[in-house]
Amino acid sequence: MTDQENTRSIGRRGFLTGSAVGALSLLSGSAVAAPAKAKGKAAQDAPAVEPPKYDRLIKLGIIGCGGRGVFVTKLFAAHGGYKIVACGDYFKDKADALGEQFGVPAERRYSGLSNHKKVLDGDVEAVVIESPPYFHPLQAADAVEAGKHVYVAKPIAVDVPGCLSIEASGRKATDKKLVFLVDFQTRANELYQEAVKRVHNGDIGRLVTGVAVYYCGMIFDTHKKYFEDHAGEPSAKLRAWPLFRGLSGDIITEQNIHSLDVATWILDATPLSAVGTGGRKARTGAGDIFDHFNLVYHFPDDVALSFTSRQFGHGKGDIGCMVFGSRGTIDTHYSADVSIVGETPFKGGESKNLYSTGVVNNIDTFYKSVTEGVVHNPTVAPSVRSNLTTILGRTAAYAGRQVTWDEMLKANEKLELDLTGLEA
Repeated sequence: MTDQENTRSIGRRGFLTGSAVGALSLLSGSAVAAPAKAKGKAAQDAPAVEPPKYDRLIKLGIIGCGGRGVFVTKLFAAHGGYKIVACGDYFKDKADALGEQFGVPAERRYSGLSNHKKVLDGDVEAVVIESPPYFHPLQAADAVEAGKHVYVAKPIAVDVPGCLSIEASGRKATDKKLVFLVDFQTRANELYQEAVKRVHNGDIGRLVTGVAVYYCGMIFDTHKKYFEDHAGEPSAKLRAWPLFRGLSGDIITEQNIHSLDVATWILDATPLSAVGTGGRKARTGAGDIFDHFNLVYHFPDDVALSFTSRQFGHGKGDIGCMVFGSRGTIDTHYSADVSIVGETPFKGGESKNLYSTGVVNNIDTFYKSVTEGVVHNPTVAPSVRSNLTTILGRTAAYAGRQVTWDEMLKANEKLELDLTGLEA
């Protein structure tokens, strides 16, 4: 048995295990990850069933037509309550490929940096934003301004100004009676929901301490090779976006956010500060993202959460969070076991195929919210909090010192991105 076969199958972005999946993920809104036991087949998670019939079809525009964009679009099409009428991506080949696959007319496929504005300038009622995270805040703000419902991938932004922009767009969407949904799969899973509800009800007693982890092997090799082969082209960095902080927010924001989102969900609190380290020791070549982080977050009521991530090497993989209380422990793992042990146990179960089932649940919630006028948009605030939590840890690791939440917000640091030479 190989090292890779011996790695826990997670099924989440960050676990690219073959060149086919690596190619699929190029310029998606997020890195597509496939379980080790089904490498290269993430897109096949889409339900192979006859879609249900709906009297009301929502006219949908897709912004970001890479691997994740195609994957999510398949799930929207399989739902049966949507009609894909427009799509856009910086790269024309990406927009044309998705458009061809889902029957989008050639004249409704757009490219260039302003592709999202062209998608919005039409009869779309809602948009799905699956572009690189750097672009999410502007694209979401423009969509709300244009009166469109918004379904946006995590992370919502790469920096503090972007997070605050998404927060404002969420409020504006509610004011305009629009739906704004952030696609976190764990929050749409019934096992996670029940386990966290029990913690909030006091089943594990007073929260004492916790640990969150995100372990996976080296990924983005396809992006790395592409950039090295096309380094002189202005758009090469955009093709290889996960490798660059300005476009992805680094691995802690683009990938590790899943375990930190669960941690802040369980603790139901905003961290006061973070301290720790990180670095780039195993990763070489193109890009400036780290390959590991080691942090301690301090929460109210003297609760400390340790966080560790790696994106290199071989061995056990996990996207998990455990919080220890005075009367029990909640133990959660992405696409694996979710349970509570202690005086008031919860057997839970396995959150199977969370990578696709969570999206399916969110797509259905989005449909019902749009058609029934449910616009309180509960996913926005917790998503802003968890995204800022990743930025707090990243800032502390970059600075090599303790950084407070208030200090981070006051600095309001923006990750700059040079778009010189790119087509408008």
